Parts: sequence; structure tokens; C-alpha cells
Amino acid sequence: MQDERSHTEVLQAVFEAFNRHDADAVVAYMTEDCVFETAGGAEAHGTRIQGREAVRDAFAQVWQGLPDVQWRNARHFAAADRGVSEWTFVATRPDGYRIEAEGCDLFRFRDGLICEKKAFRKDRPLLAPDAD
Repeated sequence: MQDERSHTEVLQAVFEAFNRHDADAVVAYMTEDCVFETAGGAEAHGTRIQGREAVRDAFAQVWQGLPDVQWRNARHFAAADRGVSEWTFVATRPDGYRIEAEGCDLFRFRDGLICEKKAFRKDRPLLAPDAD
């Protein structure tokens, strides 16, 4: 039970860092050899990003391209060396179109740190820009 609680505490801290757009804080909870599989990409698993620095750079690029992105309504749970986070991804693209879609991440932990993150997000049409 203690490991599960500490894993959910790690997930809570990571999502707080995501929403602050703090890449250094995010990867502080990841192993040096962590693997991040993105929600999209040419492969069945999306795009696979390996290593703490590459993962850090990938998140920084997301925040640069979607400066208002947030993972809202996050809920976390863990069992043994696995964790799950459910959330709503909300962002505005540079062309003004908005993204709002539910998703989840599947995590694996090693020695109290995240060693694997697999992202999944609903494929939903973009929302038209807000009319002023």
C-alpha cells in the first residue's frame, strides 16, 4: 500500500509540473533511461522517445507549440509497479483551433521513479476558435 501511495504521489507531482510547464521537474521523477511513447506517431506505439534529456526536450517542445496546454481533471491510481493517470488534454493551436480530448497515461515504475510512460488520447476533431 505504501508503494502505491508513493507512486500516486509521484504522478500527482508530475502532473503539477506538466501544468506549470516545468520540464526539469517532470523528468526529476523519471529514470535516466526512461521511455516515453507519445499518443501519435508513425509506429503502432506512437513515437518512442528514450532517455531523460530526450524526454525533457519533447515536453519542452509541446509547451512551446501549445503554450496554454493543460492536463485537467487528472486522476491517478497505482498497483505494484504500474500506474494510471486519466485526464482531459486542453490546448490552443497557433491557428486558434482548440484541442479538448480525454486521455490516459500508463506508467511503469522502477526504484520509485517512472521508467515508462505510454500516452493515449481520444482522436477528436479540432474545435473552432472562439468568436470574439
